[in-house]
Amino acid sequence: MVNDSEQSPSNNEILFLNHSYDFFLDIHKEILDELFWEKDSYYRINRIRDAFLVYSEVLEYEPISWFLEALKKMRPPMEAELSREYLLFIRNLLIHFPFYKSWNEIKFTKELINWSKPGKTIDRFLDKYTGHTEIKYRMWNFRKKDFTYVSINFPISYTENVEIKLTDFMPEREGILFVMSLMHRVLMSQVESINDFLEE
Repeated sequence: MVNDSEQSPSNNEILFLNHSYDFFLDIHKEILDELFWEKDSYYRINRIRDAFLVYSEVLEYEPISWFLEALKKMRPPMEAELSREYLLFIRNLLIHFPFYKSWNEIKFTKELINWSKPGKTIDRFLDKYTGHTEIKYRMWNFRKKDFTYVSINFPISYTENVEIKLTDFMPEREGILFVMSLMHRVLMSQVESINDFLEE
C-alpha cells in the first residue's frame, strides 16, 4: 500500500499502516454515504472520533510529516495547518472531553480546557488561532457532481468564562465531510494508486 521512498517502511510500519488505512477507509466510505447522516447523533460522534483517532496515530509516520511540509508550499494557505494542528485540536477535544453525546453538544471554556493545567495542546492551539480570519473551502463531490462549501471559523475571544462551541468552528455535516477529505488526501499521499478509492 505505501510508496517506496528514500526510506522504505519497516515491516512493523507496514503492518500498522495497513490496519490503520483499512480502518480509516471503512469510516470514510460510511461517512460519505447519505445514510450515515440519518443515524443517531451519538453513533455519528463515535465514528467521527474513531476517524480522528486513527488519523492522529498515522501522523506519527515520518513520510506524512514530509508531505505536510511540502503541502505548505503547494496547496492553498492553511491547508497543511488544518491537516495537522486543527485536526489534532478536534481530536484532543473528542478524547479528553468524552462526555458529550453529539457534535452539537460539544462546548468548552478556558477553565474547562485548563482544568488540569494551562499550556497543553488544546490551550496552545486556541491561544495561537483565536482571532484568525475565517477560512473558506469548497470540495468536489464525485457522487453528486457538485461542490460542497464550508467555512472554518475561529473564536473571537478565548478568555475566562467565554463559552466556545465546536459548531462555532464548523457545522457537523459540512465540516466533517471537509475534514474527512483533508485526512483522506494526506493518507493517500502514501498510497501507490488512489484510483480505487476516488469514487467509492
